[in-house]
Amino acid sequence: MHPRTQIVTHPTPLALAPRLSEKLGAEIHIKRDDLAGPSIGGNKARQLEYYFGAAQAQDADTILITGAVQSNFARLTAAVAQAQGMHCVVQLEDRVPGKSERYHRSGNVLLLQLLGAELLYYPDGEDEAGADAALHAKADELATQGRRPYVIHLSEGHPPLGALGYVDAAHEILDEHADFDTFVVASGSGSTHAGLLAGLRGAGSNARVIGSCVRRAKSEQSARIARVTGRLQDLYPGAAAVRPDDIEIWEGAFAPGYGKLGGPARTAIEMMAQYEGLILDPVYTAKSFAAIPALVETGDISKGSKVCFIHTGGLAALFAYENDLSAPS
Repeated sequence: MHPRTQIVTHPTPLALAPRLSEKLGAEIHIKRDDLAGPSIGGNKARQLEYYFGAAQAQDADTILITGAVQSNFARLTAAVAQAQGMHCVVQLEDRVPGKSERYHRSGNVLLLQLLGAELLYYPDGEDEAGADAALHAKADELATQGRRPYVIHLSEGHPPLGALGYVDAAHEILDEHADFDTFVVASGSGSTHAGLLAGLRGAGSNARVIGSCVRRAKSEQSARIARVTGRLQDLYPGAAAVRPDDIEIWEGAFAPGYGKLGGPARTAIEMMAQYEGLILDPVYTAKSFAAIPALVETGDISKGSKVCFIHTGGLAALFAYENDLSAPS
């Protein structure tokens, strides 16, 4: 067993989306992980149960993490740290060049400030190993001051503890609804996608898991999910049931790149809001939900099939995109 700190009230709701189902001709359900955890919630709360479990098992009093300027992961980490009485250091990368002042001060950045996180900045948004090295340098500095730091790594090569949160989510969903044909989820760092896929296969489910690219192109993302799933086997032996052809990646809403709003993502935001009254964010959930209408239209998701959309949250970041969303489509 791996140390785990309870952060999420389990299970999160799994709700039929009746108007979307009628519109698209498939039975759409939404796993409301946007309600998981504190401070507007999100999928990273499940991952943090294992990171904070490991940190507390080591008697850490400080948690350090790197994320993009509008990182939901960083915001949730700061919120959980405060609730656990721990100091939080957040290192922000500028992964989306050319954004407005509003982007750099509203949304998750504002919440990080309210949560009392110590903010650092790293100049390169595409250097995971370098960002981790900088964070370890900060951890070493804190250790000389008598702090007990724990680093949540950004780069590959470390045990994917966070993926265990979505192994749990897979089992949670199957306990309630065991006959989904297809799952659709955002695919970025890979922990949520790989954990969900491994959890399903480990539990004996052959449902498809389609990961929608939000961070990198399809070829790169497919290889990353394979690597994360491989490393996950050391933590969860059921991950060995994942076959190479189980890794399905869709990149139809990825353009124009990470953190940038394209046409399919904007349409997805409007569709979800106007048919179900739920809000998607431009970075993750808009690009993942966009896969469902697109794949139903092409027949890659069959009419009448049962589809589970993993709503991973991210609402706070929406407010940093006011300029993008208020511009004419």
